[in-house]
Amino acid sequence: MWLAPLRPGGSFLALKAAPLALAIPGILNGRRYTYQWSSMLILAYFAEGVVRAWSERGLSQALAGAEIVLSLAFFAAAVAYARLTRAAA
Repeated sequence: MWLAPLRPGGSFLALKAAPLALAIPGILNGRRYTYQWSSMLILAYFAEGVVRAWSERGLSQALAGAEIVLSLAFFAAAVAYARLTRAAA
């Protein structure tokens, strides 16, 4: 929000984290269903990171690269957890 705002003076960019906040209780409790739907949700963040990495320069581009890496890491972890718990479900 402060490192690379969409417009000078800040923006409502922090609101894009709200859908991820809805997944926190389910992730912490180890609910397989939450891992499944959040793995699909995180792909939107990956797409947004790719667009910003391609179209912006400077710090904003570096932060978009970090968003890409983090979203891929979460996606891989969520899919791995869902596969590991498939036998128990």
